Order: sequence, then C-alpha cells, then structure tokens
Amino acid sequence: MNMQLSSGYYDRRKLEAHVENRTVYSLDRAELNVYETHMFADKVELTFDHPVLVSMLRGKKVMHLRDSSFVFVPGESVVLPPGEEMQIDFPEATVTNPTQCLALTLANESILEMTSYLNEQHPKADDFAQWTFTERNFHFTNDTAVNQIIARMIFLFTENHPSKDIFADFMLKELILRLMQTEARHILLESADALHQTSRLAYVVKYIREHLHEPLTVQALSEKACMSQTHFHRCFKLELGLSPVDFINSERIRLAKKLLKNQQHRITEICYSCGFNSISYFNNVFRRATGHSPTAYRRHHLSSLV
Repeated sequence: MNMQLSSGYYDRRKLEAHVENRTVYSLDRAELNVYETHMFADKVELTFDHPVLVSMLRGKKVMHLRDSSFVFVPGESVVLPPGEEMQIDFPEATVTNPTQCLALTLANESILEMTSYLNEQHPKADDFAQWTFTERNFHFTNDTAVNQIIARMIFLFTENHPSKDIFADFMLKELILRLMQTEARHILLESADALHQTSRLAYVVKYIREHLHEPLTVQALSEKACMSQTHFHRCFKLELGLSPVDFINSERIRLAKKLLKNQQHRITEICYSCGFNSISYFNNVFRRATGHSPTAYRRHHLSSLV
C-alpha cells in the first residue's frame, strides 16, 4: 500500500532545494517533516533531536545507519532514537521521479505516557519484561494498521482544523503502541529459538513451529506457558498482534507455501503435514491468506520459474 501526499501538502509546499527539500508541520507533541529529492545525491546527513519514525512514500533511498545499511522503499519505515545520524544516498532521484519520505518526530511525554500505561494496565507475559520504546534502529515493513495511521497523520497535519492537536494526540498514542508491538513481535518471532528458555511466549512460538503437524489448542499452549487460558490469550494477542489460533494458521500457511514449491509433495500430503484436518478447511484458510487456492499458488510459482 503506497501512500499519497494530500492536496493540502502541495498547496503549501515550496521547492527551495533539489536535495531533501523540507516542508514542516508542527503540533504540540509531534512534528511532521516531508522531504523531497529531485536529483542524484549521496551521503546526505540527517539527524533529529527526538525519537523519529521515518517512512518512505515514493522512490528509493539507500540508508546508512550506525549498525546497518539497506535499500529503503515505499511501504517501509525505520524508527530511530534521538541523535542517531543517517547518511542517505539517492541513486535514482530525478525531477520527474523524485523521492518522497516523511519523518515524524515523537514527543517524549507521549512515549512515557504510553509505556507507563501499558506496564501498569497490560504488563507483558514475563514478569521481568517491560514495555519500552525502541532505543535502537528498527527497520520494518509497515503492516496495514501502521500504513493507515501514517496516512491519517499526513491528512491531519496538512489540513486546517482547529482541533487537530487533540486528534493528533489520540493517533500518536495508537502509533506508539503499534510501533512497540511491531518491534516486540519482530524480536519474539526472529529470536524465538534464542529466547525460549527465558520467555514464555518465545517458548510457545518455538513449540508451535515444531509441532505444526499436530493438533494445537489454546488450552494446551496456555499450559505450556504456565498461564491461565484467558491470561495467555490476552498476552499473546497483545505482544504478537494476533490471536494464538491466527498465529498457528499463519505459520501453517507459511509452511504450506514452502512445501507447495516442491512438486514432489502432493497437495493432500501438504494439507495434513501442516496440521490441517481436512482439504476443504486447508483450501479455505489458504485462499483467505493468499487470495489463491493451493493449486493456483503452485501453478503461479511454477510459471514464474519458466
């Protein structure tokens, strides 16, 4: 999902520089910066004094951060702590194909309010773990919810509404929560093997992945986590962003997609080896997740190899 800048932005924006031309909108607890570049450039430096969410809207950049370098394209974001220096290359920017990205700075007060609320009202599953806003560079692909919030923030900042500070405060809290959930989910899913001895949810994630071919119930998984079923379901959904059942199905679909790429595996065999108890249910879940039947998915993959 690529986002578009509103007409209100173009009405106000003035092009005064070919590289990282900046248009800024300020509210009480946030500042929205829109940057446009219309020519090739490299090693352009940029820093912010507050935590910042940087999201690509159009074109391509190459980002060089303290601990990573990566191609940055629309649909992706990176969260940076205060004072983090970026060096940016613009290998393809032209007048007719400019890059556009936004940088949304976040007030420390809003972050503190949200982390305090979560730790008091919705603590993490492990007693030693705390909700915290990232203190490192976190590069990720936006999910639908984050994309929608960013699109709404662009509209809100660029419209002339007397109550937009109030609206922005609610949206910032939601954005901060979703960014923390996104990073927590990323760490949990990417590091389940390393964390399974110290994190109850990481242990469950590892167990699910190793037993996809078996019946898996929320009751059995909650017992593995040494938690009540209600508490387990709440913590799992809060920290991973989806219910245990939805996560199990997503992992089974991920495995099925991998197996479908091998013609030696029959679809019926794949269905049962991924833990689905009927072909019709497998077909329905796979179609909802991918938009294709397993047969069509396999056919499309094979045609792409020709």
